[in-house]
Amino acid sequence: MEFDKEVDARGLNCPLPVLRLKKALSEVSARRIVRVLATDPSSVKDFEAFTRQTGHELLQQTEMPDSTYEFFIRHK
Repeated sequence: MEFDKEVDARGLNCPLPVLRLKKALSEVSARRIVRVLATDPSSVKDFEAFTRQTGHELLQQTEMPDSTYEFFIRHK
């Protein structure tokens, strides 16, 4: 999937991946896509809750073979 900005939050624990995403979203315009890479297993639920509460759209989430989670989030 194509994206406009990437956030590498690997090695960071809650709440830092969500805070990094929030900052990245503030730097892109509406309808743009941010890709986030994270290793914290709780980031799956954190990003689901964050997008539900803020209105941003979680387009895709994937767990890669190396236990990295990949998220694509569209700015509302």
